[in-house]
Amino acid sequence: MKLLSATPSPFARKVRIALHEKAIEFELVTEVPWNPDACAPQYNPLGKIPVLILDDGSTVYDSRLILEYLEWTHPRIALLPADPVQMLAAKQLEVIADGVCDAVVLSFIEMQRPSEQRSAPWLERQRMKIERGVAEVARRIDAGQPYAVGGQFGQGDIAVGCMLGYLDLRYPQLRWRQHAHLDALFARLSERDSFRRTVPAAQTIAAGVA
Repeated sequence: MKLLSATPSPFARKVRIALHEKAIEFELVTEVPWNPDACAPQYNPLGKIPVLILDDGSTVYDSRLILEYLEWTHPRIALLPADPVQMLAAKQLEVIADGVCDAVVLSFIEMQRPSEQRSAPWLERQRMKIERGVAEVARRIDAGQPYAVGGQFGQGDIAVGCMLGYLDLRYPQLRWRQHAHLDALFARLSERDSFRRTVPAAQTIAAGVA
């Protein structure tokens, strides 16, 4: 199978980490989805990454659906708890973390516009979503536990870790490390091979593309 990915994307990083953790072999295809020569629209009508291209040529897109697909097809190394309450807790963390990342993406795009065209109310709205989302993630995670849900590494950790890494890359003005237990969790996650191999990095967008 192949994975269409972009180096800064926290959504693609979630899938890359899950594939590494489950020891699933895949070919990584890295592109800039904003560029006119991006191939993502050939596989996802929305033109978004990540896209998982299966061996039969069929595709799975949206990071949350890809992670669910990997759980269905490769359950031996489970990344979701079996307990329904803990599973819900992990998925709720993922929803919040993804929402924070969405708001960071929207802020980043807005900041690429000329200063006189930027919308201060729009940026403020995204800032509030980011701050509230991170605060809620911090509230939901028990500082006394080594991982986000149930004391075992899983999808909740992947989502939160990718969110924090993306904040460092694209929204460093947010002092999320004031939540000491999030800082400690991120440090533990960053020691895992799957996280070390997928550190986000900025890409160069083609001239004239916003």
